[in-house]
Amino acid sequence: MESQESSVFDKYGQILKRRSIPALGIFVPVVLISLLASSLKKPSYVAEGKLRFQRINTTSSLTGVGTEIGKLESVTQEKTNPLDTEAEIIHSIPVVQKTINKLNLKDNKGKLLKPKEFIARLTVSDIPKTDILNISYRDTNPETATQVVNTLMDVYLKYNISSNRTQAAAARKFIEKQLPTAELVVRIAETELAEFKEKNKVVSLQEETTKAVGVMTDFQEQISQAQSKIADINAQSEEIRKQLGMNSQQALATTSVGQSAGVQDILKEIQQLESQLAARRTVLQDTHPDILNLESKLQVLNGILKQRIKQVLGKTQPKLNGNLQIGQQQQQLTTDLVRLESTRQGLVSQAAALSHFQTTFKQRVNIIPRLEQQQRQLERKVQASQSTYSLLLQKLQESRIAENQNLGNASLVSQAQVPEQPISSPMVSYISAGLLGILAALATTYILEVKDKSIKTVEEAKELLGLTLLGVIPSFSKSKKSVPSNQDPELSTHRLVVRDNPRSPMSEAYRMLRANLKFTSADKELKVIVITSSVPTEGKSTVAANLATAMAQMERKVLLVDGDLYRPVQHQIWELPSNQGLSNVIVGQTDITTVVKQVMDNLYVLTSGVVPPNPASLLDSKRMAALIETFAANYDFVIIDAPSLTVAADAATLGQMADGVLLVVRPGVVDSVNATFARDLLEKSGQNVLGQVVNGVTPKNERHSHYYFTEEYYLLESSSKSEGNYSLPSVKNRRNP
Repeated sequence: MESQESSVFDKYGQILKRRSIPALGIFVPVVLISLLASSLKKPSYVAEGKLRFQRINTTSSLTGVGTEIGKLESVTQEKTNPLDTEAEIIHSIPVVQKTINKLNLKDNKGKLLKPKEFIARLTVSDIPKTDILNISYRDTNPETATQVVNTLMDVYLKYNISSNRTQAAAARKFIEKQLPTAELVVRIAETELAEFKEKNKVVSLQEETTKAVGVMTDFQEQISQAQSKIADINAQSEEIRKQLGMNSQQALATTSVGQSAGVQDILKEIQQLESQLAARRTVLQDTHPDILNLESKLQVLNGILKQRIKQVLGKTQPKLNGNLQIGQQQQQLTTDLVRLESTRQGLVSQAAALSHFQTTFKQRVNIIPRLEQQQRQLERKVQASQSTYSLLLQKLQESRIAENQNLGNASLVSQAQVPEQPISSPMVSYISAGLLGILAALATTYILEVKDKSIKTVEEAKELLGLTLLGVIPSFSKSKKSVPSNQDPELSTHRLVVRDNPRSPMSEAYRMLRANLKFTSADKELKVIVITSSVPTEGKSTVAANLATAMAQMERKVLLVDGDLYRPVQHQIWELPSNQGLSNVIVGQTDITTVVKQVMDNLYVLTSGVVPPNPASLLDSKRMAALIETFAANYDFVIIDAPSLTVAADAATLGQMADGVLLVVRPGVVDSVNATFARDLLEKSGQNVLGQVVNGVTPKNERHSHYYFTEEYYLLESSSKSEGNYSLPSVKNRRNP
C-alpha cells in the first residue's frame, strides 16, 4: 500500500515538474490580480448576536403542560444537533424577507436586497459544547450590520413563539374533532363484545378446550388400531400373492373361471382336440384336409372360450396368468386372498370413517381458539377505545392551557454591538490570493496534461505498449539548438556516439541493448533484426547505426541496411553517397558487392540508393527476400533500418523476412494513439516483436532516473560539455532494464 501511494505521489510530482513553467505563468498573474482586487474592495464589518436555546420551555416544565410543544429534538435516527435545524429556520426565506422589509435594505443599484444576497452575508453557527447560536452579519456599514442582526433575532423570537402557539391551537382543534368519534368507538366496541358472547354462548372456552383434547385422543387410538390390522392383512395378502404369482383381482378372476362349468367343459374339448391334432400331425402334413379341419375346430373352440370367460368376468377383465384350471390348494389360497382383501377393505372403510369423524370434530374444536382470539380482540378493542377517550379528554384540557401560554425555546443572550474594526486583513488577502493562484495553476496543469497525448516517460511506454524493455537511450541536452532548421530531426543528436565516444554513458546504453537482445533469444540466434518506430523523428536510424556499431565492436561481421526508401538517413549518418544502394540492387541495376561499403572494422553499410516511386513493391518482393537470405548467410548480424509504421507498412513486410522486429519509442515525440496503432499493426501481422527501445530519455523527467542512469552519467555529461570527451563510468549501481 505504501509503495502504491509513493508511486502515485511520484507520478504527480513528475507532472507538476513537467508543467512547472506554464503553471507558474498562471500562478503569478492570478495572485497579483487577486491582491489588486482585494486592495480595491471596501472594508467589511461584522456584527454578532447570541441566542440561547432550551430543550423544554421553563414555563412548560414547571406547569407540566405543553412540554412536548416546541421540544428541541431531532426527528432522524442519526445523532444530529437540533441547533442546526434552528439555524436553517433563521436562514429561511420568510424570516430573512421579513427582516429585509423591516429595515428596507437596498443593494448597490438602489433596489430592495434579494434574500439570496442577504443569506450570503449572514452566518449562523453554534458555539461548541453550548446551547447557544452565534448570529453574525457582514456589511460595509457597521451600523447596518448591527441593525440587521438585532432585527433578525427579534423576528426569529416572535416566529418561535408564534409557531409554538400555532402548534397548541392545532392540537386543540384536532382533539375537539376526535372526541365525539372516540366516544362512539367505545360504545360500538362494548356492544360488539356483548353480542359476541350472546351469539356464541361463551361461558368458559378454556374448559371446552380441555374436554376436546380427550375426545380427539380416543379417536386417534381407534384409528391406530385399524391401521395396525390393515398392515397385518397387507402382509398376509402379500405372502399369498407371492405364492400364487398373481394379485387379488387376478386371483378372484381365476377362481370365477375355475368354478364355471361352461368354461371348464370347453377347456376339456379344447384339450381333446389338441391331442387329436398332435397325433394326426405325426402322420399327416400341415396342409392335409384333416389337419386343417382340426385347426379350424380348435380356433372356433378358442373363440367360444373367450366369450364364456368374458361372460363370467364381466366388463372388467383382469389379465389372467394363462392357467384356467387350478388345483385344490391354489383354490384355497385364492379364496383366502379374496377373503383378506374383503377384510382389508372393511378396515380401510372403518379407518376412513374414524378419520372423517376426527376431522369433523377437529373442525368443531378449532372454533374454540378462534372464539378465544375474537374475544381477546374485542376485549382489547374495548380497553383501547376507553384509554384513547380518556387520554383525549386529558390532552384537551392541557392544549387549552398551553395555547394561552407564551411558549418559546429561544431567548436573547446578547444583542449585537456596533463593530469598531473591519474583518479584512492583509494576511487573509495573501492567503486567499495564494490559494486561488494554486487552484488556477493546478487547473492549468490538469488541462495541459489531458490535452497532451504524447508518451512522456519510460514507465508510460512500458505500461501503454506492454512490450519488453530492452534498452533506454539517454538524450543530450545540446541536441537541437545547434542544428539548422532544414536538417532532418534524426540528425539533431550525436549520431555515432558508440564509435566517437565509446566510453560515454550513451555508448554503454547501446552495449546494454546489444546484451539484452542476445538474452531475448536463447534458443535461436538473432541474425536479421528490423528496427522501426511509430512515427518519424523518434531516432530509429540513429539507434540502428549505433547498435550496428556496438555489435561490430564485438568482432562480429555486421551489415547495416537502410530499408527506409521514403526518408533515408543512413547515407548522411555515415557520409556515404546514395546514388547507388538497396533499390538499385533490387531492380538489378547494380551488383551488391559494389554498393556495400565498409565504414569501420567488421561493419558494412548498404545505403538506400535512389528513392523509387513505389518503395512498397520493391521491399515486398521475392528479390528482397532472397537478398535478406544472402545477407544472413554472409554476415553475423543484419540490421535493417525500416520506415516508420505510420508512414508505410514496409516494416511489417520486412519483419516477416527477418528474425524479429525492434520498436523504437521516443518520449515527447510519439503519442499514445500512434504508438498503440504501431503495436496493433505488428501484433496483427504476426511479427516476432523482440521488444522496445526507449530513445531520447531525459533523466530529470523520469520518476526513477537512477534505475536507468547512474550518478556518473550526470557527471560525465557535464564534464563532456567542458572537456569534449568521456571517461569510463562505474557500473556498480547500474541495473539491467
